[in-house]
Amino acid sequence: MGLIISDGGILSTGFECILNYNYLIIVLIVLNRKISVPFMNPMTPGTSRTSEGGNSACSPCRPLGPSTPGFIPVHGGYKKLLSYQKAEIVYDATVHFCDRFIDRRSRTHDQMVQAARSGKQNIIEGGMASATSKEMEIKLTNVARASLEELLADYRDFLRTRGQKEWDKDHPYARRLRALSRIPDPTYDTFRKGVEHPDPAIAANVIIGLIRVASYLLERQIRQQEQAFIQEGGLRERMTRARLNLRNKLH
Repeated sequence: MGLIISDGGILSTGFECILNYNYLIIVLIVLNRKISVPFMNPMTPGTSRTSEGGNSACSPCRPLGPSTPGFIPVHGGYKKLLSYQKAEIVYDATVHFCDRFIDRRSRTHDQMVQAARSGKQNIIEGGMASATSKEMEIKLTNVARASLEELLADYRDFLRTRGQKEWDKDHPYARRLRALSRIPDPTYDTFRKGVEHPDPAIAANVIIGLIRVASYLLERQIRQQEQAFIQEGGLRERMTRARLNLRNKLH
């Protein structure tokens, strides 16, 4: 084949023109059928583009629109949980109680404060872990409940070893405590008068009441998490479901 000459110089051989022409016909057919023609992006190896522009569905850089199904559930928001609000009050109250009535050099002081802290912190960790693991969320919530039960036993030991009694549910102070617990968005100040009472028996009983409320809320929370897992599944199931939903939507 001879050379084809233009004003700008040599373009190609006649044979190369035939090949380019055939390639152009194939590309036009592909475009007419709306089939993606992938090619490598030299700036981002491993990614591909479609003939219509933009990144392909399997590219890690493709922005997902608001209608694209995901698999990471809404998580966090622990501060709005009643269980966390009560656990935080229990922690603050325990620190104040132990500093007043428990020798700071004793192991009991540290153990009670750490148990109260564990009850609070594991609710936080469980709420954040729920993004990728419902199993971990349930385990950590139960750890929080177990820590508060341990703390409850310490307060009961405190009363028993000093010849004091735990209030029954019909005690006037116990009824008053239940009424305060129903106040929306309670804080430490809501229970300050009882928690900081000079009589250690009264202070201990107030905190016992708060622990029992927090434990009840955590037990109910665990049951709700159980039902959420049964209905929605774990991370792998949500990932598979999201991929299938997106695939069906694209096809």
